[in-house]
Formats: sequence, structure tokens, C-alpha cells
Amino acid sequence: MADLNKVTIIGRLGKDAETRTFNNGGRVCNLAVATSEKWTDKASGERKEVTEWFNVAIFNEHIIKFA
Repeated sequence: MADLNKVTIIGRLGKDAETRTFNNGGRVCNLAVATSEKWTDKASGERKEVTEWFNVAIFNEHIIKFA
């Protein structure tokens, strides 16, 4: 039995989601989500920001079409 992990990513979409259908009828939706962290460096007082990108693939019945 495979172990499952649940992940929640809250961020901004980098571009429109792309949905494709395979020859066998399966579907996949690919999207890129950016999360950012901002802070002030204690030593220099300079504002810092780091952005991390997540490439997400959603398969078959988990794809929801938004109106």
C-alpha cells in the first residue's frame, strides 16, 4: 500500500492552466503556482523577498472546470 501525503499550496498562478486530453481518454491539467516570502534582514535592515515556484499536475477526475 502506498503512503499518501496531502499538500496545500496557497499562492498565485503564473499563467493560465493548460488542460490536455490523451489518446486513451485520460486528462491532465498543468499549472504553475508561485508562493512568496517577505522579511526584513535584521543585520542590514534591507527588505528581502524569495519566490518559489511549484509545477502542479492534476489528473482525470480531480480536474474541475471553472465557469
